[in-house]
Amino acid sequence: MDLYRSTRANQMDYNAEGRGPKAGKAPASTDERLDSGLDSLKEEEYNEVAADLGRLRVQSAPHQEGPDQEGAEWKREVTEDGDTYLHLAIIHEVQEMALKMIDMSVNDPFLNKQNHQRQTALHLAVYTEQPQIVERLLKAGCDPTLVDNNGNTALHISCRTGSLTCFGLLTQNCPDQLPAILQAPNYSGQKCLHLVAVHGYLSLVESLVSLGADINAQEQCNGRTALHLAVDLQNLELVKLLVSKGADVNSLSYGGHTAYHLTYGRQDAEIQKILYNVTAHNLRELPDSESEDSEDDYDYEVMSDDEMYDDIKVMGSK
Repeated sequence: MDLYRSTRANQMDYNAEGRGPKAGKAPASTDERLDSGLDSLKEEEYNEVAADLGRLRVQSAPHQEGPDQEGAEWKREVTEDGDTYLHLAIIHEVQEMALKMIDMSVNDPFLNKQNHQRQTALHLAVYTEQPQIVERLLKAGCDPTLVDNNGNTALHISCRTGSLTCFGLLTQNCPDQLPAILQAPNYSGQKCLHLVAVHGYLSLVESLVSLGADINAQEQCNGRTALHLAVDLQNLELVKLLVSKGADVNSLSYGGHTAYHLTYGRQDAEIQKILYNVTAHNLRELPDSESEDSEDDYDYEVMSDDEMYDDIKVMGSK
């Protein structure tokens, strides 16, 4: 098909920090946004993709049509990167076509197919911030617990990007799976609460705690809690929020440090004062050993968005 002949020059390049308003932050400027979806294609390229998708025999037939029947041939087509036509329709933001495919695949394993980066259609819909697709996928029976190559569920991605709408849809439409998702760390050892703390999404921090996320959960790599992260990032408002929500100020990282210990050598005196007043007296002094949690030794987002989603492209060629 023509879709397979597209080149790497047409690759989609997404930036999680530049896709629309973020929770608790001002919208990204136009200069900070990278082209995505159909807007990144030239007119002739758009027409080619649209024509290819249009040639699929996705018609307004009942969704009971089985995957082995003639009209479901499109369910078996994949690119060399493992993307189905549903993946591609979502990547290119051809929403009408994506919705039609979803409606014809209710409770079908097709909805949970993963590409070679183990991304499902739900991962991509959240990443590209298409809430209508997210909602339709969830109601059609897709699995929100599936993880990509980095161990991220769709909710982890919404926490990274700060998408309030997608976050709300995911937390409201999968109540049975939500507790397990909130407790699941990705392959960097971070749970959803750690991700929103790192990015400073205050409203999402508050929402996660109210939904049952453990406010004192420790990162697997070094034992830091969200409060430790807030201090390291010198985020005064986040420190205040976490303390007011009952965060354990005496929690020790694997290196034996409280959040107050991390205020030493930092500029924000107010953070230090707040934590000094609530930290146990015997935990105010720095331990004798050199900190194993020094800022220089820790990288909050070791994986860039380009590295995580470098396979989001028009087709499968490298």
